[in-house]
Amino acid sequence: MEITFPVIDFSNLNGEDRGATMEMIKDACENWGFFELMNHGISHELMDTVERLTKEHYSKCMEQRFKETVASKGLEAVQSEINDLDWESTFFLRHLPESNISEIPDLEDDYRKVMKEFAVELEKLAEQLLDLLCENLGLEKGYLKKVFYGSKVPTFGTKVSNYPPCPKPDLIKGLRAHTDAGGIILLFQDDKVSGLQLLKDDQWIDVPPMKHSIVINLGDQLEVITNGKYKSVMHRVIAQTDGTRMSIASFYNPGSDAVIYPAPALLEKEAEKSQVYPKFVFEDYMKLYAGLKFQDKEPRFEAMKP
Repeated sequence: MEITFPVIDFSNLNGEDRGATMEMIKDACENWGFFELMNHGISHELMDTVERLTKEHYSKCMEQRFKETVASKGLEAVQSEINDLDWESTFFLRHLPESNISEIPDLEDDYRKVMKEFAVELEKLAEQLLDLLCENLGLEKGYLKKVFYGSKVPTFGTKVSNYPPCPKPDLIKGLRAHTDAGGIILLFQDDKVSGLQLLKDDQWIDVPPMKHSIVINLGDQLEVITNGKYKSVMHRVIAQTDGTRMSIASFYNPGSDAVIYPAPALLEKEAEKSQVYPKFVFEDYMKLYAGLKFQDKEPRFEAMKP
């Protein structure tokens, strides 16, 4: 039986298909950890501008640097599998608690401006999604957002990546398999060059590139807060021999001092199921994750137990 990756038309939440759409989101959160949103409310024109300027910036400022790194490490000629680096060219933008966009070198002013605008739209979408998750879980509206805020605001940032053509995709991954440490991840990916895969039932499944879609996936913190009802899922990027794949992943994460633990209301509802996940401060989890990103998540959860 062919497995169909969940694609959800977000505009259906406003009509008579709301119930069925909420059910699709619920199923995707419980069984996939991933889904793809169409008609999510972010303007196609804005997305096209983000894509154009990201690709221009890569070819102007990043591509040559990447080629030099590859040459200096002799990666063109590798004969055996490489497990300690990724075939990707990246930079990071921070939006919350405070933006660092003005400090990133080599960005044109119009690119800075459009990435700020895009971040505002993504933040709104992330908070909308968190409320839909609350509704599906039977948690009070705003519960997840409140947990993520901690004493201040969430941590929100964007990883801008390009995955250039790779001569040995069987030996070097674009990005090695991992789960995401944080909360909810919103990805604007290339609609022509594929490569993103997730692990489901021990099989690697392609996340289909679709124009103007936003791919959503759940991070480790939502697995903890839902006491395992929703899962963060292993995913990876396969390098391709031709074409450069653009990936703009925005991470809406808890604030550094946010205390993360299974929602008491969920534990009450599932009285027969005991609390499986620990209670911890998000920043402490991130320190641990930094060294263990490409390993299984379960030992990370164990290590956070008192």
